[in-house]
Amino acid sequence: MGKKRVCVVVLGDIGRSPRMQYHAQSLIRQGFDVDIVGYTDSPVLDDLKENATIIGVRKPFPFDKYVPQKIAFLFKVVWQTLTLFWAILMKRKSDIVIVQNPPAIPTFAVCWFYCLIVHAKFIIDWHNYAYSVLGLTLGSDAPLVKLSLWYERTFGRLADFNLCVTKAMKDDLHKKWNIEATTLYDRPGPQFKTITLTEKHNLLEKMNLNNFTELSETGMVRLKSNRPSLLVSSTSWTPDEDFSILLKALQKYDESDDIYPKLICVITGRGPLKCHYQHIISKLKWKKVSIITPWLENSDYPLLLACADLGVCLHASSSGLDLPMKVIDMYGVGLPVCAYDFKCLNELVRHNENGLVFSNENQLALHIMTWFKNFPSEICEKQSRFCKEIDKFRVVDWHTNWMKNAYPIFLNCNK
Repeated sequence: MGKKRVCVVVLGDIGRSPRMQYHAQSLIRQGFDVDIVGYTDSPVLDDLKENATIIGVRKPFPFDKYVPQKIAFLFKVVWQTLTLFWAILMKRKSDIVIVQNPPAIPTFAVCWFYCLIVHAKFIIDWHNYAYSVLGLTLGSDAPLVKLSLWYERTFGRLADFNLCVTKAMKDDLHKKWNIEATTLYDRPGPQFKTITLTEKHNLLEKMNLNNFTELSETGMVRLKSNRPSLLVSSTSWTPDEDFSILLKALQKYDESDDIYPKLICVITGRGPLKCHYQHIISKLKWKKVSIITPWLENSDYPLLLACADLGVCLHASSSGLDLPMKVIDMYGVGLPVCAYDFKCLNELVRHNENGLVFSNENQLALHIMTWFKNFPSEICEKQSRFCKEIDKFRVVDWHTNWMKNAYPIFLNCNK
């Protein structure tokens, strides 16, 4: 019998879907043939270019520019249904299909129908609930949101196997919809790791941040004693992250005493609200705080995180049941994180143990000021306390965790 063929479906940008790429990497490592279907806006991980078949889906026409919202949504669904079904039907036959959720519409129905006609196993990886994400913009009582909930529940029950990102989501799926899922916690990819001072120096110079490091008389790289502090946050600039909280907190920091250093805040990523916030940022006239919003190459993003002194995560979770991948990445490089608090965040971030949590701009401002008080002389003690706990998290990498929790499911698909 030949290799089993797995189709990884992301009705989104494959390059910005790290968990599904990690699935693909682990499947390949265990001897599966892997096809990845989705949008190809961003580069995928290098080894997937060589070892997986990437099948692009044509993005929807911008119907909302020409017709009312509800009609545009209908046209978009029809477009995605036809293009996605064509993409997975025309490739080589798959034995297993694993689908990222969200989005659920039309992915669930299309992939379930494909699995039905080719006798493949259907797996859903629940990252969040699609109906709760839709509710952020339309409101939870909107008819379209209620339709999405019914659709997601109905087709979700048709999956042969289910994975999810938290214990809270596993319990919720069972309680609400009688869906049995296996919790597979996210872990950082191998590119997220600690780096040398020389690597930090090279990246910061590449970004024109030249006041952090210097070369000694012997040519060795060292951190400047009077360097500014470096705060980093990453985002998709979507409604589930309220960046006004960070801006208000930084405003308070800028107005604080001179015992706090100058601060550079780097916010990475791209998305629908980026221009909105860039316009707000361009009007700020601060003395101690500077904000930059670069778009980094895939290879530079882990390096930036490893250069930072503190990370900030504003992910609020539409369902309260998922965990922010950006915190996973930050922990991968050993970076302490200040994260917005929600229902199941303590499955990842534990306040004053391996990170800090906040619920408003006042708490965030206090955390940032406390962290950088008498910087850089006092930050090492604070960092080392958190980093001991973060190192415990880093011991278990993605593939080890995947082998324990996900691989048995793919083996069962062969029976």
